[in-house]
Amino acid sequence: MAVWLADMWYSRKQRLTGKSGAMKHLPENIKVLYIASDCMEPYVEIITVKDSKRRQSLCSSDDSEAEELSYHDVLPVLSDHSLLLDDHHLEKLAAQMPARTQGYQWQLVYSTAVHGSSLKTLYRNMAEVDSPVLLVVKDMHKKVFGAFSSDPFRVSKYCYGTGETFLFSFNPDFQVYKWSGVNSYFVSGNWDSLQLGGGGSGFALWLDADLYRGSSFSSPTFHNAPLSTNKDFIVQDLEVWTVQN
Repeated sequence: MAVWLADMWYSRKQRLTGKSGAMKHLPENIKVLYIASDCMEPYVEIITVKDSKRRQSLCSSDDSEAEELSYHDVLPVLSDHSLLLDDHHLEKLAAQMPARTQGYQWQLVYSTAVHGSSLKTLYRNMAEVDSPVLLVVKDMHKKVFGAFSSDPFRVSKYCYGTGETFLFSFNPDFQVYKWSGVNSYFVSGNWDSLQLGGGGSGFALWLDADLYRGSSFSSPTFHNAPLSTNKDFIVQDLEVWTVQN
């Protein structure tokens, strides 16, 4: 192989130089490429400008595909198919979530389509969870909204959570409502309902024991607009995802 490459190198060199060794004058539509690598002998390749442009076009196409792959790589990986979240939702939500959640798979903990409509079942499914959770709701008007909670949902006499907790809605434009700092009424739960945000005329997000009826009001906790189409809504589908390493 080395001998053949040497012959090829000599042959191509002969075509590029005259007897004196000086470089021949080449037409404007001809380019000379000098190619070398660690694994083979260097050699010269003669191509036309047309070929050069075509190669550049192919390289640009490869770069675009690489960028597209890189874009998809940053999207969260879901353990199961979601009835509520598509790539657009995932991209917007992942960008708002804390850095400690990035790069981990999202696990489906609860779904009304799989587990039925029961807040007790939701609590039971989360009994062993010790990581942030994402609550996603779709109402009968097809509007998608929900909350990211720094703590898994549980029954508690007191409010829990941290300032990482936030609300969101797609209407269809993405809206996010971060902690305002006014109060710490992030999440509270009992056997009859689940509530997020408070301190005003109503909860930022409230769900009943059957996960069938809900309501959403502006709250001081997040300074949010109502998340649902109407302040009182009917749940069509509901999912809870947890971020686990």
